Amino acid sequence: MFGLWRTFTSVVFYLTLAVSLVGLVGNGLVLWHLGFHIRKGPFSVYALHLAAADFLFLCCHAAFSIAQVALGSQNTVYFVVTFIGFATGLWLLAAFSLELCLSELFPACYQSCRPRHTSGVVCGLIWALSLPVVLLPAHACGQLWDGARLLACLRYHAACITWLLVLACVACVAGLVLFIWVACCSQRPRPKFYGAVLGSVLLLTVCGLPYVLYWSLRPLLNVLLPIFPPLATLLACVHTSFKPLIYFTAGRQPRKREPLRAVLQRALGDGVQLGPRGLSLPMSAI
Repeated sequence: MFGLWRTFTSVVFYLTLAVSLVGLVGNGLVLWHLGFHIRKGPFSVYALHLAAADFLFLCCHAAFSIAQVALGSQNTVYFVVTFIGFATGLWLLAAFSLELCLSELFPACYQSCRPRHTSGVVCGLIWALSLPVVLLPAHACGQLWDGARLLACLRYHAACITWLLVLACVACVAGLVLFIWVACCSQRPRPKFYGAVLGSVLLLTVCGLPYVLYWSLRPLLNVLLPIFPPLATLLACVHTSFKPLIYFTAGRQPRKREPLRAVLQRALGDGVQLGPRGLSLPMSAI
């Protein structure tokens, strides 16, 4: 049984590493094209930062995994550092799906009330707040170095878990409301980022939430259910690696071969002009 367990963990470990490397290539292509070759608008800014957060998570995971193979050991700092990228991506996906949902439900009001640089400001705040939200409970619980403080650990960790679950609920509820509204109520064409957001939210529900559970109950799961941590890590890598495939699927045209740049331009590009008071076209046309 011990040999079978070692074989299983090795297979999952190298499969996770392979998925991470593939995801690095996919998110790197999205970053390159969306950052330098595709015109960005309000929603494509979220897609750019989301690809950056996924790239950070996968890069950290791949680097620490390779270091583990080379050195044969790994400490808790690995998990904390990689989780920063994952938590940032969760924040960004929640903001992305919520803003797209609001823009579809209340297009006229949203167009007139939205400041011009909302997307950039929100993404900047998310990046700035992700570090203390993850590092404070990790420091209090002794995951960065020795010296855990039990009461502070419980308080910070409970606050972090609550916030992460709230973000996951916001993303899922916004995606569900957007799906119901577009499918049953709206007479307008589908918003441009509809497929990308719904696919990302579905990936979060199936593959991302187990990693949040792992962060929440890590010491307990390592002892009582040792099979869960490697599987949760594999699913988290699938969650962050498959978003470029969702963008490609949303942007490609059936039975037509096109360059990757053209496909991503159709899926993530935004030709909306920004005037001095905000958007000059209805948000539903984005």
